[in-house]
Amino acid sequence: MNQAIRNSWVAAIAMFALIFGAISFVQVVGADDLKGNPLNQRAILQNYCNDRGAIIVGGEPVAESVEGTSEVCQFQRTYAQPALYAGLTGYFSRNYGATGLEVAMNDQLAGSSDQQFFDRIGQLFLGNQPKGASAELTIDPAIQKLAYDLIPDGQRGSIVVTNPKTGAILAMVSKPSYDPNLIATQDPNAETTNINELVKVPGINLNQNVSGPTGELLAPGSVFKLVDTAAALASGKYNKDSVLPNPAEMPFPGIQYKLPNYAGGNCYTQDKASFAFALQQSCNTPFASIALDLGRDAIAEQAAKFGFGEDLGDQLKLAYARGSGFPDDLDGPGLAQSAIGQKDVRATPLQIALMTSAIANNGVQMSPSLVKTVRSPDLRVIDEPQPEALRTSTTPEIARQITEWMTSAVSQGIARGAAVPGVQVAGKTGTAELGNGLNNSWFTGFAPANNPEVSVTIVMEGVDITTGAQLTSPNAKKIFEAVLNK
Repeated sequence: MNQAIRNSWVAAIAMFALIFGAISFVQVVGADDLKGNPLNQRAILQNYCNDRGAIIVGGEPVAESVEGTSEVCQFQRTYAQPALYAGLTGYFSRNYGATGLEVAMNDQLAGSSDQQFFDRIGQLFLGNQPKGASAELTIDPAIQKLAYDLIPDGQRGSIVVTNPKTGAILAMVSKPSYDPNLIATQDPNAETTNINELVKVPGINLNQNVSGPTGELLAPGSVFKLVDTAAALASGKYNKDSVLPNPAEMPFPGIQYKLPNYAGGNCYTQDKASFAFALQQSCNTPFASIALDLGRDAIAEQAAKFGFGEDLGDQLKLAYARGSGFPDDLDGPGLAQSAIGQKDVRATPLQIALMTSAIANNGVQMSPSLVKTVRSPDLRVIDEPQPEALRTSTTPEIARQITEWMTSAVSQGIARGAAVPGVQVAGKTGTAELGNGLNNSWFTGFAPANNPEVSVTIVMEGVDITTGAQLTSPNAKKIFEAVLNK
């Protein structure tokens, strides 16, 4: 009997220890995660009716709290130019939580961050309702609107514009977009109706915490050949004078599949190619042969050095900035396809933009920045992020060599649509086949090539070859000109 009682006491103590441990974890370790979870409605309701800080672009608020007419809440969250900035601001909703910067910067916007402790104390003494801090973004409003307008209505696409030397994001847009005011309304019935209608829009994504305006994972196509090139030069087995095999088709032992070069280009004119020619014409078989020679690990390591697979949410203040890594367990055909950005390789437009910016910046990838300053209600600066190097992706020598070849791709190759008179532009196009006769069409590049001020990455989804060519390189030219002429 005593043994039975003793066992019961041991079991009871173990259960109490387990419960205490769980409570301690929630209160101490997991508190911040729970507080920041966009689905945590209690955190939303705590400050839903407060005077929330504004999100500002070019000196004008694109999201702010204004005094409303509701008997429930004194303040209503509103969004100016909603479709243009929805992918950045996200929405702040009583019933559907928060997305985008509204959740990523919730503590600052709500006035509950550590930097605002004394502000809260002062407001309590004055008997005032808490006020949030405002966040001014790095976005250039003119470039943001230009980029948005360059994506035709009804076309799925994304554009990222950055300063490669600082990491500042000048524009980041995608279509289709939506109006956050429809979700931030204080009428719960209208809110539900609006959500149900918005989710019917083909290609729309309201959950910006998973995939934002430039956060969707897409096959990068031939822009991934920049990774192959960097890996080849870093290996020591290749240099600027290397001659690459360039057969019209690459066969594989034991199977019928052959990896082809693009039949509509100039690759078929040479059975051997220089690096410059291979990048100019975006030939497939030279880069597939490089991958097969170096092996999967060398390509994967170089992709990781460019940031493939890293979550950039902390740097960018957005939770959807994640790109995929290079796939594992590849056979010969799989490695060859992956080396040209097909098979299971996936990346976000933002990730491709950062890869290109690293090449532009002598091999150093800067941390992406979307927030310029955070100011308290009395306009005191409480946070002002400074440019910060994220990693060294490649050597300055390799970066300069790739830049030279990318410049020739614009001046002499298939990226010539991005050429700007009087300015050296470095660029690379990409076409990722979707298997239905349509493609994801890419352009990524920077200008001026010898002293970069702007990097542009464009992707148009589900287009034919002609449409893709019209909507990528020529649109990049317009953005280059707009930034350089400011």
